[in-house]
Amino acid sequence: MLNKSVIGAIAGWVFGIAFMAIGLINTFWGNDSLFGVFIVLLSFVFLPPVHAIVKNKIGFSIPVIAKIALGIFIVWASLGVGELFDKIDLMVKDLL
Repeated sequence: MLNKSVIGAIAGWVFGIAFMAIGLINTFWGNDSLFGVFIVLLSFVFLPPVHAIVKNKIGFSIPVIAKIALGIFIVWASLGVGELFDKIDLMVKDLL
């Protein structure tokens, strides 16, 4: 059985990579590259090595509820304001 820390690390990697992909799509396709860079920077919060560095340097870890709120913000901003699906269509057209 997987313990809580392993599940948290896997979830951190999955969400960190997913949000980083959203940020990269917003950076290179569309009209607001700074928004994409902002999302990429926010995605680092979810990665376990960054979490460990923050915990060692500052002395406290980022609460799970804050990460959940940040994830909801990233999804909301990317789907609503960032028009993610339109940018994915642009990306697919460029790559094909």
